Amino acid sequence: MVNTIISVQDLVKNYGSFEAVKGISFAVYEGEIFGLLGPNGAGKSTTLEIIETLRTKTSGSVMVNGFDLDNEPHEIKKIIGVQLQTSGFYPNLNLVQLIHLFAGLYNREIDAMALLDSVNLRDKAKAKVKELSGGQKQRFSIATTLINDPKIIFLDEPTTGLDPQARRNLWDLIRDIRSKGTTVIITTHYMDEAEYLCDRVAIVDSGKIVALNSPDGLIDELVATGFERPKEVKQANLEDVFITLTGKSLREN
Repeated sequence: MVNTIISVQDLVKNYGSFEAVKGISFAVYEGEIFGLLGPNGAGKSTTLEIIETLRTKTSGSVMVNGFDLDNEPHEIKKIIGVQLQTSGFYPNLNLVQLIHLFAGLYNREIDAMALLDSVNLRDKAKAKVKELSGGQKQRFSIATTLINDPKIIFLDEPTTGLDPQARRNLWDLIRDIRSKGTTVIITTHYMDEAEYLCDRVAIVDSGKIVALNSPDGLIDELVATGFERPKEVKQANLEDVFITLTGKSLREN
């Protein structure tokens, strides 16, 4: 039996006369990786920021793990972790100190080294964020979303700007987080990433959901219309060549 952990009904967000989100409705199931896809300005980030309690809505309803956004936003904050596209950390604190700082905000005791182990950053425990590579910064940012042992984490374009090894390593991390029971909501502009990671995706355009299904389901629906790629599909792509020749292991030093 599938349990719904996020329910969005008729969500609207207006900025003056501009309607950024136009009556969106969807559900996210507990334990899945759910992708919210769309071009820039489609309304996906606004939708997620409303669910994350970071932005107010104009109308509609949002329920997160049984908590009503209108009446229980503080309860929602306790059970979610949010990783934004750009994260600001105190520049003079090392990773262990930053973890303890965040843990203090949640009034939690945490094993900082165990958390760093989970994102393959134990050897960087005494480093400052500015000393990390792009992939390491993203992994640490995701680690901070796990400090309060959330039921749901939100990842906003987590692999943007990463090289192929770091990107695929982050994919493995995200799947590992899901395997431990955490629901993951992700936005990305990389369709191969969404196809690999997501159990289901919603495609948003001009403030409306235009499709919602599993990646395979959406592809099958398109093929059923008679769609054919103009170019023959090869059994591998250039990224596969790159990874095969250079290896999947991280090179960040």
